[in-house]
Amino acid sequence: MPKYDIELLDSIRAASRQMVRELGFMQATLADTGYSASAVHAIMEIGARRSVTSAYLGEYLMLDKSSVSRMLRKLLIAGELKETPSRDDAREKLLSLTPRGRRTLAAIHAFGRRQVSGALDRMSEAERGAVVRGLTVYARALQEVGLGERTARPPKSSRRKDLA
Repeated sequence: MPKYDIELLDSIRAASRQMVRELGFMQATLADTGYSASAVHAIMEIGARRSVTSAYLGEYLMLDKSSVSRMLRKLLIAGELKETPSRDDAREKLLSLTPRGRRTLAAIHAFGRRQVSGALDRMSEAERGAVVRGLTVYARALQEVGLGERTARPPKSSRRKDLA
């Protein structure tokens, strides 16, 4: 017997899929930038932290090393990012936004704020509060489930292939 009613589970999944579509994540590019969703998120995370390593970014965004490398190479070539050697370890490079990257980040934030503001305009004050509380709780719970799954299994590169 399922722990939760199938209707409840499917309603939440349907709403999640609709949000993904409405927010533009099914498109090749996101937030009118010409960049993929992962590149937009990378710009946002680098901007929020001032500088990060590619390893940190891959782990934080839950992307494999080769995907992160390709994405960062494109952003470096486009002039959105710059690399500087770390003071702690010269082999490690820190990624930060260039002036162009900071302009792109500002445009991403403006786009997202317009999108969210347009949706909030169609809600009551009580509904707005419910959205903030609900999304915060749901995102935290999803993160906890994800952390449990990621720590319960070895990384892909070290998993043994079944011989059966």
